[in-house]
Amino acid sequence: MGINFIKISVVYFVVGVTMGLYMSMTYNFQFTGVHAHINLLGWTSMTLAGLIYFLFPKAAESILGKIHFVLHNIGLLVMMIALFSLIQTGNDALGPIVGIGGITITVSVILFAINVFTNVKAENFRRP
Repeated sequence: MGINFIKISVVYFVVGVTMGLYMSMTYNFQFTGVHAHINLLGWTSMTLAGLIYFLFPKAAESILGKIHFVLHNIGLLVMMIALFSLIQTGNDALGPIVGIGGITITVSVILFAINVFTNVKAENFRRP
């Protein structure tokens, strides 16, 4: 599970950096919020979760780890696509979809926290 988190985080990193490059080249910064969320929730948060799951395999193998992975990715994709479309079109009807994605991510993070407090223990640490 940890490796899956790390690999998908690299995809988000490429998307975030490419978006940042586009914004800086065109001097169009309207998508700064999308760019920041992709880098923070996609690249940074998922990389750190992946490292934790790699170092603590019991947490990675738990049902909480699997649900965290699925919900985090679904929530982030829904939220970013809806936010991008909302900014692009100005269609306020997309606002609740952004919220649904955000709530999904929040639930995944709460599950991650429960998983960490339950399964991240010294005796479960993967030793090199």
